[in-house]
Amino acid sequence: MSTPIVIHRLSPTGGPVTIRGRIVGLAYDDHDVVEFLRRAGLPNAEQLLDRPEWVEWRGGRAHTYVAA
Repeated sequence: MSTPIVIHRLSPTGGPVTIRGRIVGLAYDDHDVVEFLRRAGLPNAEQLLDRPEWVEWRGGRAHTYVAA
């Protein structure tokens, strides 16, 4: 089973955030991600960012938003 939330490495146009394979926005920091998760109806979104069963940080380190 794959994680429901994937935060992709930041590019010059932003870091795509997907929830269950659907792009929900481009993140430039944790606040952006939390807002996307909140809009998706996930309570306590801040607490999910460090839970590997919920979030995969793909192509970079967790909480790192540096353009490629």
